[in-house]
Amino acid sequence: MELEKSIKIADIIRELRQQLDLSQKKFAANLGVSLRTVNRWENGSAVPSQMALKLIEEMLEKMGEPGKKLLTEYLSKTRQGEDY
Repeated sequence: MELEKSIKIADIIRELRQQLDLSQKKFAANLGVSLRTVNRWENGSAVPSQMALKLIEEMLEKMGEPGKKLLTEYLSKTRQGEDY
């Protein structure tokens, strides 16, 4: 279950970064983390801290409708996964 959740987080991080047209390095700089950290998030070997997740959520909200759609899609998938 934890692996599945980290994959979903990885997907939304990758999607957000790509929609913002940012490299992993620039995305990392925006969040105040290292390039290696973003890489590990995207490949599912690590998950963001609560603080980083909050910053990612804020980035999604600032995107307007595309970010809202990503956030809604991610949250609904997460909730579905928790129901099992």
